[in-house]
Amino acid sequence: MLQIFLLIAAFGFSLSALADDTPPEEIATLAGGCFWCVEADFEKLGGVNKVISGYTGGEKENPSYEDVSSGTTSHLEATQVYFNPTEISYKEILEYFFAHVDPTDSGGQFADRGNQYRTAIFYQNDEQKKIAQDLIEELSETYEKPIATEILPLTQFYKAEEYHQDYYKKNSWRYKLYRKLSGRDSYIENRQNLEEKTLKDKLTPLQYKVTQEEGTEPAFDNEYWDNHEQGIYVDIVSGEPLFSSLDKFTSGTGWPSFTRPLQPDNIVEKEDRNLLFQKRTEVRSKEADSHLGHVFPDGPQPTGQRYCINSAALRFIPKDKMEKEGYGEFLPLFEGK
Repeated sequence: MLQIFLLIAAFGFSLSALADDTPPEEIATLAGGCFWCVEADFEKLGGVNKVISGYTGGEKENPSYEDVSSGTTSHLEATQVYFNPTEISYKEILEYFFAHVDPTDSGGQFADRGNQYRTAIFYQNDEQKKIAQDLIEELSETYEKPIATEILPLTQFYKAEEYHQDYYKKNSWRYKLYRKLSGRDSYIENRQNLEEKTLKDKLTPLQYKVTQEEGTEPAFDNEYWDNHEQGIYVDIVSGEPLFSSLDKFTSGTGWPSFTRPLQPDNIVEKEDRNLLFQKRTEVRSKEADSHLGHVFPDGPQPTGQRYCINSAALRFIPKDKMEKEGYGEFLPLFEGK
């Protein structure tokens, strides 16, 4: 042991420095009805390290499953989702949560009835609380009934009995049967179909093909390839700001080309091997997950990058309309231009 510490000291390392290499981790505490299902759904999500089923929201210490399921303890079946915030954000965790529950049901979830099965978000700090509040306000327009999901401070979380952890793996057949008969899967499928129909109604066939099916529009025959007006380009689906005319250049390819994103955090780059014998880097929007185009290392300075983007994935906001449309924060970029 002494030799190890001497070696560490000789090379200028420290135990604290080694500890700094540990990936960051945050926790989201969520109640969405049957914790078997919520746990199983989240363990499929990228950026999630582990999920623990348990109980929270009540006053009794160390409640058992029988206590909670009786509905007499005020506890809710809940899960704690441990995730890497550099890979997935807390907001994205909540968006995924809402896509797998019925947040308008105040009396439980699907076949499971009672307060112990209602939906809730238990926040650990003011930042989590605000993100949850803002998202519910944003999503409220997409439901016919009011959202009943509560936002509550996290007090004490009790881990459920071991046989409940990873139940979907230990009792696969019984879990799948329960999930199907409970109505959860049919609700999620119907909700996804409704969202897809809404998106198809909102977009043109070409916009849908490009953003949702990784299509490509014709070169030199699209809306913005030769646009030289000052302004910004936002995602056609979500409106998130993506590119600026200040970074647009004439590439000769017939598609809008940019040297860099306007807000790098709104861009996701993924390896694309759809072309035989050729590896490319796909560009997608972070919030809407729209396919935008590809990025290539043959652009001009100062970045040397060429973000080759489909016009059909974009909406252009002229400089004189940016303030009115809620993008005024980017106007200083155009001062003196």
